[in-house]
Amino acid sequence: MLADLKRPVLQPLYDNLFAERQLEVSVLRLDTIHPLVSGNKWYKLKYNIEAFQQSGKEFLVTFGGAWSNHIVATAAAGKEFGIQTIGIIRGEELNEHSNSCLRFASACGMKLIFVSREIYRLAHDNTIPIDELLKNIKPASLNPKHSFILPEGGAGELAVKGCKEIIQEIPSDFAFICCACGTGTTLAGISAGLSKGQKAIGIPVLHGQFLEKDVLNMNGGIHNFELMEDYHFGGYAKSNPMLEEFCATFSKMHQLPVEPIYTGKLFYGILDLIQKHYFPPSSKLVLVHSGGILQPLAPPSTSIPGSAYE
Repeated sequence: MLADLKRPVLQPLYDNLFAERQLEVSVLRLDTIHPLVSGNKWYKLKYNIEAFQQSGKEFLVTFGGAWSNHIVATAAAGKEFGIQTIGIIRGEELNEHSNSCLRFASACGMKLIFVSREIYRLAHDNTIPIDELLKNIKPASLNPKHSFILPEGGAGELAVKGCKEIIQEIPSDFAFICCACGTGTTLAGISAGLSKGQKAIGIPVLHGQFLEKDVLNMNGGIHNFELMEDYHFGGYAKSNPMLEEFCATFSKMHQLPVEPIYTGKLFYGILDLIQKHYFPPSSKLVLVHSGGILQPLAPPSTSIPGSAYE
C-alpha cells in the first residue's frame, strides 16, 4: 500500500444557484489522498503496480507528454515501491531539465527517453507495435520481454478496475456522479460501479466526439453515462480568459483548488448544465475532483514530499 495514503473527503458546495434549483452538490476530493500519487492517478496505478510486481519483469514502461501528471505519479510511485520506471516522452527537443515535471520524474529515478511527436503518435495509434518501438528506441533499446507496458495516462483494464472503486467513497443516494474525461478511463470505472438509477456525467477535455465508443468498450457496454461535449474550450490544455477567470473565482469562493486543464472544465460545465435546468429538482450530485498539478514540484527526498494534485 502507498505510504501516507488517505481516504478522500466529500466536501459540500454551497451556492445560491444550487438552492434555486433545489440541488445538493458535493465534491469528492480525490486530490487530497496523497501529495503526489493522488487524484484518479492512484486508482489507475494501484492494480497496474500489483500486476507489475507479480509479472517478474524488470521495467515499468509508460508514456506521456512533457507536463504529464501520469508521468509524475508513476515516477513517484516507482520511487516509493522500488520499481525501475521508464518514461517515453513525446517531444525529442525535450530533456530531463525541460520543466519541473520532467525534473521531478528524473529525480525520482525514472529514466526518460524522448521520441519525436510523429513516432510517438504512430506508437500511440498502434501503427508501430510497442515491442518494435522498444527494440529500436534510442539512446537505449529495451527488451520487451523485460518490460511491463503501462499505456499513456494509465488507461487499460486494470485502471478501470481501480477507478470502479471510486464509487465506494460516494453515498448511494447520489443520483449523478460527474467527472472530467481524458481517455475516458475514470468515467468507465465510475460507470461500471454505479447502482441502478444512478447516472455518470462526463465532461471531455479534448475536442472530438470519440469517447463514447471507448467508454463502452471499457465499461462492458453499460449505457448509464452521458458525455457533455461543449466544454473542452478548444481541446486538451486549451483555455481562454473566461475559463481562467472562472477557475480563479471558483477556487477563491469555495476554497477548492481548480485548474483549467481538467477540473476547471468539469466545474464550469456542470454549473452551466445546472443553469440550463439539466438536473431535475431534488437531485444529489457528486463532482469528482480528479486532481491536476497546481504548484511547482519540490525535488523528491526519501519520503517524496511535494506539492501537487492528481
